[in-house]
Amino acid sequence: MPQNPHRVIAIDGPAASGKSSVAREVAHRLSFIYVNSGAMYRAITWHVLNHGLTQDDSGRIAQLVETSWVGSELVHGELRILIDDVDPTKHLREARVNNAVSRVSTVPEVRKILADRMRNYAHEHDLVIEGRDIGSVVFPDTPYKFYVDASPEVRSQRRAAQGHRDEIATRDFADSSRRASPLVVAKDAEVIDTSHLTINAVVDKIIARLEIKGLGGI
Repeated sequence: MPQNPHRVIAIDGPAASGKSSVAREVAHRLSFIYVNSGAMYRAITWHVLNHGLTQDDSGRIAQLVETSWVGSELVHGELRILIDDVDPTKHLREARVNNAVSRVSTVPEVRKILADRMRNYAHEHDLVIEGRDIGSVVFPDTPYKFYVDASPEVRSQRRAAQGHRDEIATRDFADSSRRASPLVVAKDAEVIDTSHLTINAVVDKIIARLEIKGLGGI
């Protein structure tokens, strides 16, 4: 894989580990651009459902995504996906999207297209990207990798506080057992347990580690 022209900080982790809040704050402190890869998969899922496809139509999903225009726009320091010139942000937490995103995101063509899109972002910006396979698959060569985790009990409490009813164990199994880019800890990632830490404390740890790793400009 060619060297990224800009710096990329990868923050991976399971559902409700705190990675989104952490990644957004790290990006803010460093004046990097924040990318939520999960939102990208939700956007594709919304697009798929709007075209009358079900989450099990893998062949037709692949064909639809390959023939759709996938772009982006920068909004308040965050890159948001556009699909056929439409911003689906307000629809990403709809129940139908919640129910289908795990299956749609396992389609290899979907993962390839979105991984390519994220790599293109790195040609234009310094990035903080959060997800489940950023350090292991999308940007395996970045030296700035973190895996944010928490105990299942704490993560279940966080999901409930957010108004979500999905089972953490079910989400973990789906993420770690899928054939396409399963959730794993990248071998050179720094693991941070957020169970008993505030967002700022986790961000402080990451910033300190980045300084040790020689990330310029901080």
